[in-house]
Amino acid sequence: MKYFKQTMSISIMLSLLSGLLSSGFVYAENAKRYARFDNKGKLIRPTGYREWIFTGAPLTPNELNNGKAAFPEFHSVYIDPASWAHWKKTGEFRDGTLIIKELVSVGSKSAASGKGYFMGEYIGLEAMVKDKKRFSAADKHWGFFRFTKEEHPTEDQHSLHKTSQVNKSESCAACHSANAKHDLVFLQYYPVLRAGQGTGEKGTGGK
Repeated sequence: MKYFKQTMSISIMLSLLSGLLSSGFVYAENAKRYARFDNKGKLIRPTGYREWIFTGAPLTPNELNNGKAAFPEFHSVYIDPASWAHWKKTGEFRDGTLIIKELVSVGSKSAASGKGYFMGEYIGLEAMVKDKKRFSAADKHWGFFRFTKEEHPTEDQHSLHKTSQVNKSESCAACHSANAKHDLVFLQYYPVLRAGQGTGEKGTGGK
């Protein structure tokens, strides 16, 4: 009888926990954190991010910027799955959000479909992380990181730093703060993020 009561109690607790999880109640603070830091506070280069949610690939080519674009490459941007789920649920970026920016050169400017800008080779990797314990409230708790080794040739896609120290605030955060539409993220350039914002745990439709 005692064993039966214990089994029933465990079963009830598991059912309640399952209900909370399925409702989306228990995930905001306990969800997996994808950003990992070493004992020196450096961000460890994320892996597997190409399996995450792809949000877009902005491009500011030299030809449209007097030959001197600040960022003349494609920026393929991904957000980690747990933060995407939170974004859809609440419309805000959770503490622990990790956004990856993979830099890809402009390759050919013509194809069978016509003239345009087409992706070339991988040339770099950057990231931004939201962490209330690590980064200043003045930067809305975002830290910006760069894994690119500038001295390596364009075609060497594997030449990246294993860790990265956070960039100085004036290098990235200042620009994002002055121009980003939402919480230091350039939401105006990412329709996937706009479509999913606050639409519900499973919803992805636009507003």
